[in-house]
Amino acid sequence: MNFPESASLEVSRRVVIASGVAGMTTNLATAQNNTPPVSVPKTPPTGQDSPVDIPVRLDINGRSHALKLDPRTTLLDALREHVHLTGTKKGCDHGQCGACTVMVNDRRVNSCLTLAVMHEGDRITTIEGLGRPGQLHPMQAAFVKHDGFQCGYCTPGQVCSAVGVLNEIRAGVPSHVSVDLSSIQKATPDEIRERMSGNLCRCGAYSNILDAIQEVAGNQA
Repeated sequence: MNFPESASLEVSRRVVIASGVAGMTTNLATAQNNTPPVSVPKTPPTGQDSPVDIPVRLDINGRSHALKLDPRTTLLDALREHVHLTGTKKGCDHGQCGACTVMVNDRRVNSCLTLAVMHEGDRITTIEGLGRPGQLHPMQAAFVKHDGFQCGYCTPGQVCSAVGVLNEIRAGVPSHVSVDLSSIQKATPDEIRERMSGNLCRCGAYSNILDAIQEVAGNQA
């Protein structure tokens, strides 16, 4: 029997497509069979190091701490979970509230946004390292005197940030509200408000915080 020419072309196209699909399927199956299984690391039992942990030595409040940390560990988590300095608070964990502020080489840093392994050799100061009961840092004493806190959760970050603010002003670092960039900056209310704007207080103790910082700034002038 003779088929029309169009029918022969149709059969040919079907054969070509079917052959191509079969070949792709065979190649895929072969590749999958030759691919070694993916090894998923297991979480180590409590108290044991992870296979990816690396040694890190951190200078915190004048003491050297030899740690083994996952390189993804933030400075905040290293302080709280590994060194057990829980004065530094975890608020938003996104660098938006300032509760985790600490000092690194006398500069304020959001510890939730930086990795611990980046600070080997740096001088890290937390709220515990600024002062202690009976021997408070002037900024801590001023916060107590002016009632610069209510619930107290944000206070460690507020105090560390306030110390950093005065360091910046003394160093002549300008802010967005600085009028004359060629002159020494002063701890005016506008300067302090602008520089402290990254530290949120849910209780709204801002006016008292401003009073505390101004008193310390006046004593240092």
